[in-house]
Amino acid sequence: MEAATRNAMHSEQLNRRNLGAQRWGVVLLVFNLIGAIVYVCLASHAWAIPREKGLHSETAEPFIWFLFAAPIFAIFCVVNVIWGVLILVRRRWRSGYLWLLTALIWLVAAVIDFAHH
Repeated sequence: MEAATRNAMHSEQLNRRNLGAQRWGVVLLVFNLIGAIVYVCLASHAWAIPREKGLHSETAEPFIWFLFAAPIFAIFCVVNVIWGVLILVRRRWRSGYLWLLTALIWLVAAVIDFAHH
């Protein structure tokens, strides 16, 4: 009887741990979604004016992009690399699905940004 009680307690602790890991994964996913939206909004300051498409302008667009968008992108790259390493070290494969979804979110944000340059 004691072994069954210990197994039930151990199983309950594992379920709490997995639930906690899933919560953090969802929090990080939402955080990345908000970050990608902020990235696109800040990067839009450096987008080419539609009437000037095709012209070789000598403006500061790359510098504006680097000033506004690059820090956001860099911060989230560091956060996501740390998150990925934690997934690998702790073998939380279900959180890995959320991490891959985060990569897709940032890919869409980058495509939106580069489509307007």
